[in-house]
Amino acid sequence: MGRRQIPEGLKNATGVILDVGAADRWIAAHLPETASYVALDYPATGNEFYSARPDIFADACHLPVADACVDGVVCLEVIEHVPDPALAVKEIARVLKPGGRAWISMPFLYPLHNEPFDFQRYTEFGLRRDMARAKLEVTDLHRSGHAVRAAGLVMCLAIAGGVDTRRGALKMLLLPVALVAIFTTNVTTWLLSLAWPNWDNISTGHHLEVRKPCEPAVTPDRA
Repeated sequence: MGRRQIPEGLKNATGVILDVGAADRWIAAHLPETASYVALDYPATGNEFYSARPDIFADACHLPVADACVDGVVCLEVIEHVPDPALAVKEIARVLKPGGRAWISMPFLYPLHNEPFDFQRYTEFGLRRDMARAKLEVTDLHRSGHAVRAAGLVMCLAIAGGVDTRRGALKMLLLPVALVAIFTTNVTTWLLSLAWPNWDNISTGHHLEVRKPCEPAVTPDRA
């Protein structure tokens, strides 16, 4: 599955950074001293799945934060878990100061998780659509995972998931077969990805950096 991906722009972040879906606050360790970190998470998922330790418990679709009061927003692997993702993006845009940036990621080729709080997957074009509707400029969008590795990841999870749902003797019988199959799949897809061309239509997920445009200067009317 790889390591957690740290948004590139965070190393230069300044001001107040709001982490929506902060989980165990892991992103705080990657912020410079110039940033002031505020963690936010949702009780139903944060406590149950991620050992959340937020400063604020709240819904991403209804952020208890004033308009244009934060310099940056981090929202990683969260949008798929909110019932109205477009509203969550609009909330991010609302709380950002003009010129502020947000780093957003969402899985694409990935199984259901954290049921029943897993509602959607978006293509690149769906993400761009919602950013545009919220009047956020996409300054960077890249995919995670080589296409072959992404397919291998799904295969490994399918094998492991099928065994995990079994019980008793059948599970014990399937477990060593699954371990061999997963190891073989990982090695094969990793080696193949080193030589095989990537295909952008398959990826593990999408990562965006977006910017809230600065308000245009108001030109006083001439008498």
